[in-house]
Amino acid sequence: EVQLVESGGGLVQAGGSLRLSCAVSGFTLEDYAIGWVRQVPGKEFEPVSCISRSDGSSYYADSVKGRFTITSDNAKNTVYLQMNTLNVEDTAVYYCALYEGYSDGRCYAMDFWGKGTLVTVSS
Repeated sequence: EVQLVESGGGLVQAGGSLRLSCAVSGFTLEDYAIGWVRQVPGKEFEPVSCISRSDGSSYYADSVKGRFTITSDNAKNTVYLQMNTLNVEDTAVYYCALYEGYSDGRCYAMDFWGKGTLVTVSS
């Protein structure tokens, strides 16, 4: 059974930082990508960032480039999202997402996601 368990969300003031973690278990794909999507109530998932397990290539949404950094610790089966210089528009539920792969600069085929962790940025 695939499990993606997020942690690290919370309340932070604008300009602050948070680090999200996602512990991954229950699958044996050798070539996949993993990352983060976020959702504001009433809106669709927005891809935030993802990273390819095979070569470490990464994708960032334009809205987070230069502020967010995704890293993966394959030995721990954990992926992290360091979020700096947060602003109120970053407020959302952040979900860890497992993709089938990475190609042409993007992750594709989101197959699984976790239960999410809430990030609230106050002004």
